Amino acid sequence: MGSKLKETLKAGKEYGSFYTGGTILWTLDGNFFLCRDGNKVNVISIKTLDVEKVLGADDSTSEDLIYTFSLTSNDENVVTAHRSGLLKLWDFKIGELIKSWKNLHVGPVSCLEYSPSAELLASGGTDSLIRIWDFKNQICKGTLKGAQGVISVMKFHVTENILIGAGDDTTIHAWDYETRKILRSFVGHISRITSLSFSLDGKFLVSSSRDKVLIFWDFNKGNQIRTIPIYEAIEAMEVLPYDIKLPNGIVLSDHSKVYVACAGEEGIVKIWQINDSKMLHKQNMSLISKASEEGGLAITQMLFNQQLEQITLVSFDHNIIIHDLSTFSCCKQLIGFNDEILDVVLLGKKDQYLAMATNSNDLKVYDTFTMNSIILKGHTDTVLALSAHKNFLLSSGKDNSIRLWKGDFESFSFKCVAVGMKHTGAVGSIAISKMSMTFFVSVSQDQCLKMWKLPDKIEMESLENVKLKCVNTQIAHEQDINCVTISPNDRYVATASQDRTAKLWDVVDLKLIGIFRGHRRGVWSVRFSPVDQIIVTNAADCLIKLWNIIDMTCLKTFEGHDNSVLRTEFISNGMQLLSVSADGLMKLWTIKSSECIQTLDNHESRIWTMAITEDETTIYTGGSDSKLIQWHDITEAKKEEEAQKKKEVVLQEQDLSNLLAQKKTMKALRLALNLNKPYMTLKIINFVIKNQEEGLKDTIENLRPDQKQSLLEHAVDWNSNSKNCRPAQLVFSLLMHDIIAGEYQINGLNKILEGSLPYSERHFKRMTEYMKDLKFIEYTMNCMQTCNDNTKNK
Repeated sequence: MGSKLKETLKAGKEYGSFYTGGTILWTLDGNFFLCRDGNKVNVISIKTLDVEKVLGADDSTSEDLIYTFSLTSNDENVVTAHRSGLLKLWDFKIGELIKSWKNLHVGPVSCLEYSPSAELLASGGTDSLIRIWDFKNQICKGTLKGAQGVISVMKFHVTENILIGAGDDTTIHAWDYETRKILRSFVGHISRITSLSFSLDGKFLVSSSRDKVLIFWDFNKGNQIRTIPIYEAIEAMEVLPYDIKLPNGIVLSDHSKVYVACAGEEGIVKIWQINDSKMLHKQNMSLISKASEEGGLAITQMLFNQQLEQITLVSFDHNIIIHDLSTFSCCKQLIGFNDEILDVVLLGKKDQYLAMATNSNDLKVYDTFTMNSIILKGHTDTVLALSAHKNFLLSSGKDNSIRLWKGDFESFSFKCVAVGMKHTGAVGSIAISKMSMTFFVSVSQDQCLKMWKLPDKIEMESLENVKLKCVNTQIAHEQDINCVTISPNDRYVATASQDRTAKLWDVVDLKLIGIFRGHRRGVWSVRFSPVDQIIVTNAADCLIKLWNIIDMTCLKTFEGHDNSVLRTEFISNGMQLLSVSADGLMKLWTIKSSECIQTLDNHESRIWTMAITEDETTIYTGGSDSKLIQWHDITEAKKEEEAQKKKEVVLQEQDLSNLLAQKKTMKALRLALNLNKPYMTLKIINFVIKNQEEGLKDTIENLRPDQKQSLLEHAVDWNSNSKNCRPAQLVFSLLMHDIIAGEYQINGLNKILEGSLPYSERHFKRMTEYMKDLKFIEYTMNCMQTCNDNTKNK
């Protein structure tokens, strides 16, 4: 644990929601996903989970929701359909808008599809019409009529000038988009058609629907060849290329057959040889997250990348799972959307793994090195709290249960090995022992504090969950209990409650030792100091308090937050505090001075939770804005950077002294401006004026814009003193000539001129009076000289 005081924290990566539903597309090289997120399309790097670029985000169109989008087959262009009735064409590689035009549909555009040649675009709308576009010239080449209801799916034929599509009438129509006539219609489904796919030679068509069948069509004749019952609503279907290997050793080598992969409400992939209605492979349920117990469609989209021979499944809860088709092993899983982040904990060696509770029944565990993730299912209601030790993870939630998970980090998997069900209310906080790993404690809305015994031996291979044993129970508070924690030496337990108190308990028998009173509103959390007999509490009264656990007295109160303080942690070996609040602020405090030394505001709303690595170099925070933010301690790096800057300044000052000694005034002027030394610059300008050196004009003209800005600001300061008006006015005259000519711009020029004009007018007035006096003296002298000459002549 770090013991040096921290001075500067800096936000690193932010992991927010990047997919809110709708279309997902996969680039040919397999490196990026395109995901719709409200008014923009995010381009997500699969390797790093970073948003590489954003299409559609613009202040002027912040409310212009994107309904759908499509990507050309060569990954060059993206077209987006907007609420405003516009279609917008984007250059995918640079992320810039190329052009936009009206879509001519009455109502929203429901789907878009590019032709295989990437020369034409089809748009299907809620007005039952399909329009064919020459998108490069924004010309509508034709309107296809005949479908009924919202157009749900479209597909260009692989070779001919034919487009097929379907609406709400469950009939598939094939149009010649050159003549705009319906060539044939395919009637067979009795529910909404979800996907269409041609065979590789274009002779056959496969369609899927929520009526739980696949239909194999002879495309040229328009008749059904075979109907295959799947016994689940199919949401996604793809015709697979030949020579693909499957996990059971089968190779799709028969070019006279058509192979189809489909997925739907069961959440698994099935591969069929559709000519003979033969299932070749069914995905093992253990290789993919099962459907939620709440029901609904498990898989909503399926994408196949032929170059990588990988298949991607998109689940109804916005999870994106990439599988290698030859083994069906999960290569990577991305979480597209997180709701409120309620709790996060770190576990594993070097705190590599991060578990997250996100206002969902499911737990999410991330590998922080790669941001690959897995989902743990088991709770039947929202997970509220987490606690971890080594490779063990505890979770609790609104289902009144506590689950113990054991992790195998080599295979990156977790198994629920024990369950506790003794609480009668939502379990809002849990804490596992830090030294012995023999017990844990929990608190609940039932106002009870419970101590549980951990099993002596836990096996990953056990077929049934072990029942966790509750060894002690105490009615701890009069209202909901928000937090429970265990001291570093496993001797004490502390609880915090909405009844505005925190309490200290003996671990042995849960005997009450003392009560901490002083907060005016509910106490949100309590933590033990890692080195002293001190605890810290924070509450909805915006205060943080330090308490002595021996006599229950308040040692210090920290004021600075303007909203409820939701979490506080000791850092720097107990010498500092880190607090987060309901207004999205995080504050760093030094206990000795009671001073807040840094305030950070990267979150947009409540920060519910915080996790700190053991070496305290990285901090994770999460809250109601669905953001997980990674913070880094850059105190040492900043000190090194400042020391390096000081060293460079010292060297430059020595160079400046050498230049002045060598009377290299023009080089010295540039260096003085770089060092931002107004007095030294003034001395150099005065030296040039006194010695009437040449080259000042050329030197000033060749300065960088930032150097000219500095010189002008220095001259404004000099101009306020009448002693320095001459060098100031000389600089003004040399700089203003180029400024008036428009050769460069000065930031805040109007303000600079307003500040210098009164002084310049005063100097001009004084010089005018001097000139008058000088002329009068000259006239007087001339008169006296004339009188003397006349006297001598007489």
